[in-house]
Amino acid sequence: MFLSKDDKNYVEPDISVICDKNKLTDKGCNGAPDWIIEIVSPSSQRMDYLTKLLKYRTAGVREYWIVNPMKETVQAYSFEGTEDSTQYSFSDLIGSEIFEDLKICITDMLK
Repeated sequence: MFLSKDDKNYVEPDISVICDKNKLTDKGCNGAPDWIIEIVSPSSQRMDYLTKLLKYRTAGVREYWIVNPMKETVQAYSFEGTEDSTQYSFSDLIGSEIFEDLKICITDMLK
């Protein structure tokens, strides 16, 4: 997906939620998704925690979660209003900032 309309900021997130169907083209998404989730691997830690965090924040992504199976943690970033970041364990019930009724427990999903 291209985070900006200049076709220069290309990324491939693990999971993305795009609420504006006008951003979808035959080539994928053109513009920032509303919510991105990255699943960390040993080789992607620097990219997910630093590079993509900065790219997503500046591109207009509203919410970004980094799921780390090695540490069994989720780092949830909200970029709307007052920016906020919270770390959760897999056993916590994690609520989305932009989808108020959505709650996810990673441990329950892995059963």
